[in-house]
Amino acid sequence: MPADLNEKVNRYEDMLKRALQKAKYAPIPNSHMHEVAKDYYTMAEAYYKDGIYFLENGDPVNALASFSYGHAWLDAGAKLGVFAVDDETLFTI
Repeated sequence: MPADLNEKVNRYEDMLKRALQKAKYAPIPNSHMHEVAKDYYTMAEAYYKDGIYFLENGDPVNALASFSYGHAWLDAGAKLGVFAVDDETLFTI
């Protein structure tokens, strides 16, 4: 079981890292929706950093939860249209 958890944590960490690199703000700068995009991206980044912290401190369960939540923020932003994305393996588009 621990090997499965570690594999999943690593997979979700990589998925969030790649999604953070690919998510580009879609709205017009200085618009309300641009601020929404910034908020969503900031939340995803914060969850990524939390996940790394949990990994470094031997807590893979909370690391997995953090990486999952972080990705959910980006995926929701992609669905909302605040991120321009083109990768169907990282986002539900």
